[in-house]
Amino acid sequence: MIIKIVLFAFIFLETSNVLALYFAPGSKRANAVGVFSAWEKSKQFPEIHDFVKYLVYWVAGAKLIFLLLLVVIVLFGDATLQRFILLALAIGTVSFYWRLFPLIRSMDRNGQIEPHNYSTKLGWMILGLIIVFLLGTFL
Repeated sequence: MIIKIVLFAFIFLETSNVLALYFAPGSKRANAVGVFSAWEKSKQFPEIHDFVKYLVYWVAGAKLIFLLLLVVIVLFGDATLQRFILLALAIGTVSFYWRLFPLIRSMDRNGQIEPHNYSTKLGWMILGLIIVFLLGTFL
């Protein structure tokens, strides 16, 4: 039961991100892209802004596919499969620290993120997700 709770909580959190990316990409909530100063700056160059929007919508679409697969696994997969899914989520989420975290931390230090220290908060939040995934896997 704890596995399903963890998976549904993650699905809920990520669904809020997908909705923000599709319908309010400039928001500073739900991990949308409004925290990046480049979002507003890109609007000065329509061609670049269209490209940035395309990438944002592409991420939202990829997340949506991923979330729907998770829903099917939660509804129809057995407990063993769900445990492996949590482990896979933990391992996959660790990749954040390979490329994304160094980049967002650099942008944060260069004043390209608002609010300041957002990268640190995001880093801790991602670590918390990894811990919850691992706890759900082994409990």
